[in-house]
Amino acid sequence: MLAYGCPADATGEYIKIGESTTIESLKRFYRAVVEEFAGEYLRSPNATDVTRLLRIGKDRGFPGMLGSLDCMHWKWKNCPTAWAGQYAGCSGSPTIILEAVADYDLWI
Repeated sequence: MLAYGCPADATGEYIKIGESTTIESLKRFYRAVVEEFAGEYLRSPNATDVTRLLRIGKDRGFPGMLGSLDCMHWKWKNCPTAWAGQYAGCSGSPTIILEAVADYDLWI
């Protein structure tokens, strides 16, 4: 599901496991990732982190930069009808913008 962006019920066609097993496996995977990496990579920066990131950005020729910003538009399939207009982008369908900043160490 993560690699191909397909729904859970489509995974049975090529890996021969059911939808509920696929969803349970994904939940276990992301819980393990959060448990393993949240303390270091998925936390808010402290003063020491900000100082380090600003120094690295300055050394690389980008003063004031904490990391690289990446954005993507995620289609919002179950957007409430009343909100659809304000979340409709260029595609005409409702989307949510997901933003992430990561430094060269992949600290998010």
